[in-house]
Amino acid sequence: MTPVAAKILKRFDPKTFLSTIDGGRKITAFLKKQTIFVQGDSADAVLYILKGKVKLTVVSKTGKEATIGILNEGDFFGEGCLRGQLLRMCSATAMTDCSVMRIDKKSMMEVLHRESAFSDMFVAYLLARNIRYEEDLVDQLFNSSEKRLARILLLLAHFGKEGAPETLIANISQETLAEMIGTTRSRVSFFMNRFRKLGFIDYHAGDDLQVHSSLLNIVLHD
Repeated sequence: MTPVAAKILKRFDPKTFLSTIDGGRKITAFLKKQTIFVQGDSADAVLYILKGKVKLTVVSKTGKEATIGILNEGDFFGEGCLRGQLLRMCSATAMTDCSVMRIDKKSMMEVLHRESAFSDMFVAYLLARNIRYEEDLVDQLFNSSEKRLARILLLLAHFGKEGAPETLIANISQETLAEMIGTTRSRVSFFMNRFRKLGFIDYHAGDDLQVHSSLLNIVLHD
């Protein structure tokens, strides 16, 4: 998230605020790997992650699947409905046990118009996400698959964001990483082994992945 968005969030707690909305919201628990919504479902609500991680994927007409995002606690998704999107453009799946708040479109629109602090926070969040998408596109067009993988790992570990980075990434498969950077699982496996031998990453019990700041050397190296 950008410094501006982070400062706004420090002054405003969306989790507490959203819990006070009268009607139009529902909190649901999802188990790991459970589907939250499917590409093509009706887009009639915005969702907010109270706890856990969520994976967003898209499937092409030929059946090819790609991971377009991994979201964490405090992230919104499904906001396309606010701009007239009638159907979900992607699928959302719980990567861990999750708690998700569903806010219907009407209630979300009302609170955005009524509460300026919430509106400021939400706009800052969307701008930060848009910048991330632009960076992803540049990364895909101009960087090698090795650099793309290093960048994704650093982003997942929250390097470069305010506060201490979460160097442990829980249970993310090489298939998912391959989908995110647009390459094959075998290439991801090759680079992950190389990163481990160079001391940039380590594996821990339960397949948790520890990412070290030295991995930045791959991203910054020309």
